[in-house]
Amino acid sequence: MDLKQLLTVVGQVAKEKGIEPEKIISVIEESIAAAYRKEYGKRGEIIKAKLDQKSGEMDFWQVKEVVDESTVRIVSDEDQEEQSIEQKTEDEEPKLPRYNPERHIFIEEAKKVNPEVKVGDNLEFSLEPKTDFGRIAAQAAKQVILQKLREAEKDMLLQEFKDKEGKVVSGIIHRFERGNVYVEIGKALGIMFGNESIPGEHYRVNDRMRFYVLSIQEDRRGQPGIILSRSHPRFINRLFELEVPEINDGTVEIKGVAREPGSRTKIAVASKVPGVDPVGSCVGQRGTRVMAVTNELGGQEKIDIIEWSEEPEKFVAAALSPAKVLSVEILPRREAKVLVAEDQLSLAIGKGGQNVRLAAKLTGMKIDVRSQSRPEEVQEGGIASTEDEDTLPEVLESDLKQDKIEETKIIPKFVGEDD
Repeated sequence: MDLKQLLTVVGQVAKEKGIEPEKIISVIEESIAAAYRKEYGKRGEIIKAKLDQKSGEMDFWQVKEVVDESTVRIVSDEDQEEQSIEQKTEDEEPKLPRYNPERHIFIEEAKKVNPEVKVGDNLEFSLEPKTDFGRIAAQAAKQVILQKLREAEKDMLLQEFKDKEGKVVSGIIHRFERGNVYVEIGKALGIMFGNESIPGEHYRVNDRMRFYVLSIQEDRRGQPGIILSRSHPRFINRLFELEVPEINDGTVEIKGVAREPGSRTKIAVASKVPGVDPVGSCVGQRGTRVMAVTNELGGQEKIDIIEWSEEPEKFVAAALSPAKVLSVEILPRREAKVLVAEDQLSLAIGKGGQNVRLAAKLTGMKIDVRSQSRPEEVQEGGIASTEDEDTLPEVLESDLKQDKIEETKIIPKFVGEDD
């Protein structure tokens, strides 16, 4: 094993994998120590290794813990056979670790080496340097290096994307698998499940798109999964933050978003600075800002931008835009009765009740839309309630943590790994 040659590739691997060189050196030391133990050591031994980066030489030593009769138990071969037959009961107290001469040393013997040593300390014993390992030991070292490098790379990616949770990232469509879309984001692959995509939106390999980082999770094998979404209401918030400087600097605030992905979105905005038009800021000159967001969503999703109001009557009336509302009566239990002109009725309700449904979701109220000429008559599709599962408000930061992702579906892949 040519350790000097191994050192020459550390910098290259560190640059390619984005891992600190010290971490790679630590991985090499750990793996070679494992190879030494497999080739020359005994079962139970704790062997450490240190690589001199200047000379390329490797030092090895054995570690033993200083113990006494109160910290370990002595078990003879006969006692061990009897204990293997007995069944452990739930009320049985935890036993002391069994004395192992390969990893323990009694205090009396340890003091001969170091008079100041105490129980619980570790003593190190130098071992003969070795660089010639058998095929099995060398293969074991290689497997440890590869495994530890993968773990280090995934830990690095996990920490990197933890800061991007709840934000928008740009990625390239990598492949499709069982209805899921895999997206290349830098050195990692994120996954967008089928229910997180925009209905009716088509994806092609090598297309660059923006995605909302829904969450960073670890599966049962400890691998990080970057869960992406384009249908989440928070995706709208982040897109407007990117396109509208007034939202990004806090002058204009997004109060709520109600969305049916691929079809229609309602967004309520308010100004924190007198004289600033929140709706005009989001629309932009000749509609350029809202058009940029619409184009990012595939161009099919309509966006209604309304001004938020503390007065529920005004807010409900604005939420039913583009319909013109004649009157709003606020009733107990967060209910609102709305009257519109006959020719505005279909517009207020919307196709399939969509407009009133989104307005209810945005305001958090139950809305009953009726015609002014027939106020006693209930309109088909004219009532929408926040109690309905599909109209629950999606306006709080805590909503992000409520998303349910099946752990078994997280199948993260990293660029360069085999499919």
